[in-house]
Amino acid sequence: MKRFEGNPILESVPGHYWETRTVFNAAALYAGERVHILYRAIGDDGVSRLGYAESSDGYTIDKRQPEPVFTPSNSYENLGCEDPRLILMDGECLMTYTAYRNSPMNAFQISLTKVSLEDLLSGRWNWGERWLPFEGIHNKNAVIFPRKIEGHYVMYSRIDPDLCVAYSEDLKSWCDLKAVMHPRPNSWDCLKVGAAGPPIEINEGWLFIYHGVDFDYVYRLGALLIDKDDPERILYRSEKPILEPQEDYERFGKVPNVVFSCGSVLLDDRLLVYYGGADTVLCGVEYDLGELLP
Repeated sequence: MKRFEGNPILESVPGHYWETRTVFNAAALYAGERVHILYRAIGDDGVSRLGYAESSDGYTIDKRQPEPVFTPSNSYENLGCEDPRLILMDGECLMTYTAYRNSPMNAFQISLTKVSLEDLLSGRWNWGERWLPFEGIHNKNAVIFPRKIEGHYVMYSRIDPDLCVAYSEDLKSWCDLKAVMHPRPNSWDCLKVGAAGPPIEINEGWLFIYHGVDFDYVYRLGALLIDKDDPERILYRSEKPILEPQEDYERFGKVPNVVFSCGSVLLDDRLLVYYGGADTVLCGVEYDLGELLP
């Protein structure tokens, strides 16, 4: 395991009203020989918006947009669009995110939208319809598998405290919602567990990074290997975390002792995991696949 030498790779920008406070949890997608990063930013108004940056090598930021590329547009997300996850399927980039509103009921829930790959590569942010797959249900951290399994779209999300799965034929109506992984007693992930970035298909199955939280609210990352044809069958779960807060930028910030990921990319046999440090800055870490699998 090796943290990026340039960590943090993205920080807040004082002159940008929408990202003056924090820049963290980012989706990542490799396409067109570049890593595309959609990150969560919070400005002086406390609203979460999404910014864009890109990298040719995965480590060094080559380009960063001065304006947000995705902003709240519905009443159910008037306080922000949080923690995006991004996959490529059939020429479209499908994004899941957490919609947050100032209401005592249904304050946060999953939302979906999409943009064409062509538009993403050219910087045209023509986002399509936004919709709630589980309207009225408090859940977060949704990821879509990047291909159908037995003819169905597959989603993981967190309904506290468990990692849950659901299936759909059209991305609108979802069924068979059930828990597939629970917190482990007396462990680093004893309070709650949830998705990091979308699963990545490798020869052995689906490589899946997840977050675990303990009773001291320390956020760490772990790894799963999931059966390639059965998303409810976990073949391997790491006993120890693969990443935990150690550096100052992970231990001190808006929310101390947090490493939280929303996206990874696989380049050859190297997995680059992008993560928020202390809910304040965006960082990265690199793994060889052999480090993550038994």
